[in-house]
Amino acid sequence: MGIVLGPNQYGKAEVRLVRIDRDAAEHRITDLNVSVALSGDLADTHLTGDNAKVLPTDSQKNTVYAFARDGIGEIEDFGLRLARHFVDSQPAIHRARVRIERYGWQRTTVDGQPASHSFHRTGDGTRTATITYDGSTAWVVSGLAELTVLNSTGSEFWGYAKDEYTTLPEAKDRILATAVTADWRHRDAGERDWGESHRRARAALLAAFADTHSLSLQQTLHAMGSRVLTEAPDVVEIRLALPNKHHFLVDLSPFGLDNPGEVFFAADRPYGLIEGSALREDAPPPGEAW
Repeated sequence: MGIVLGPNQYGKAEVRLVRIDRDAAEHRITDLNVSVALSGDLADTHLTGDNAKVLPTDSQKNTVYAFARDGIGEIEDFGLRLARHFVDSQPAIHRARVRIERYGWQRTTVDGQPASHSFHRTGDGTRTATITYDGSTAWVVSGLAELTVLNSTGSEFWGYAKDEYTTLPEAKDRILATAVTADWRHRDAGERDWGESHRRARAALLAAFADTHSLSLQQTLHAMGSRVLTEAPDVVEIRLALPNKHHFLVDLSPFGLDNPGEVFFAADRPYGLIEGSALREDAPPPGEAW
């Protein structure tokens, strides 16, 4: 039986980086988690242990910090700079993928005035970007993770298949809650206002979640994806993962109390996980984007 080397990659995962911009009276904070994965002509290190073509992961970490010294800007632009550097500077590296998570910070307000140097973490999700470059083409996938949303009404779930193990009662009015993870692919990696593009896509996700009278979380997912494609013209494909954050009505009858849809138990697991995607009919092939 012959054995051949399969696909492989290596890199530095989760480089924590915080940059403080001090060029104005009000400081600005950028808090990132950066992961790099490189692939290419790396058979020798796997088969013989020859590391001549291996750029150490410690060097990759140092590159992230060094590039941050010149400024970060939008995370998509920062990821493009890093990915192109690794491929263009290392003959053995044929593809670089850079995954970035940006954590939100908000300026603290004191006596109605924003503080110049004090911040607190926001809880409205994490902005993400994944950039892939193969030496000639770059792909950009923007996104967000753990954006927790809840509709207190306007959701139903009934008419589903039933078998001998079904105990779930049908619901004509229920809480619908989820923590949105969404990744959307741009038509190209050309220059654009990445921040505005992200704001538009995020607003579309939230609006569709709020506006959709949901008969299933799947229906809501498709409505959210469709709204992004409608309102963000540079987005050609979006993939979503929506865990169903179940809220169960608590039975208060043992205490002689009624519960008119006001007191719930929020279960963290197990949970339903709904995943799906939407794309334009004229979307270009994804290439190495995913």
